[in-house]
Amino acid sequence: QVQVVESGGGRVQAGGALRLSCTASGLPVAKYALGWWRQAPGKVREFVAVITNMYNEFYDDSVEGRFTISRENAKNMVYLEMNGLEPADPAVYYCAAASFPGRPSLRLPTEYDYWGQGTPVTVSS
Repeated sequence: QVQVVESGGGRVQAGGALRLSCTASGLPVAKYALGWWRQAPGKVREFVAVITNMYNEFYDDSVEGRFTISRENAKNMVYLEMNGLEPADPAVYYCAAASFPGRPSLRLPTEYDYWGQGTPVTVSS
């Protein structure tokens, strides 16, 4: 049974940092790209970052230079280090897994096979 579970969300002051973690169990993570998405209230789910099984990293322009994605296949883990959090960053952050290769962009939610339940991030001014 595949389980994707995020942790690490919380409240942080603007300019602060948080590290999100995600465990993807029950699947061969070495054959999956692992990504982070977010959804703010009233908005569509949007792409944040993805790391392929070849360790190539891709980011949305809005987080480039502030967020860093990484993975540890031996632990079935993917992380999102978030620095310089801004008022536009609060959302529920979701971890997702996409079998890879075979996905054209990894920037569409339909390309992902498994999703977690999300972890909320709040930024206070």
